[in-house]
Amino acid sequence: MSHEGIRIVSAEQARREAVHEEKLSADAITPAKVKVHKTEGTGVEILWKDGHRSVWTFPWLRDACPCATCHEERERNDRLPGEPKPKPQSLLPMYEAPARPVEVTPVGKYAIKFKWSDGHEAGIYSWEFLRRVCSCEPCQAKLRAGR
Repeated sequence: MSHEGIRIVSAEQARREAVHEEKLSADAITPAKVKVHKTEGTGVEILWKDGHRSVWTFPWLRDACPCATCHEERERNDRLPGEPKPKPQSLLPMYEAPARPVEVTPVGKYAIKFKWSDGHEAGIYSWEFLRRVCSCEPCQAKLRAGR
């Protein structure tokens, strides 16, 4: 018997991962309509086939980047997707412009990709990922409970 692929995790980590492994219906992860408000600079809005509506601001999406580097950094600092990095404590904090997309590209029929104003462009935001990190209050409460 091989131990390959076996990973020991804490009960807390198991609860967190269970939230992300919950089976979603095809209608829950299939957009009926996607609006990217790039010109207005406000964010993304998706109406899902199951009737749920999700809205994210661009800074929230940038802080939720699903690429491996951003995901690992969030896990190291125990941040949920969309939670901003803590600002360094200094007497004169530097102004940082909010993240905005320079380019938005569909990825097949399963995702969307952003090239951000800070130069980052590694994250592919699948429809399933976006539904799992929906920023509406009921979905965020569920995400926090699985923390």
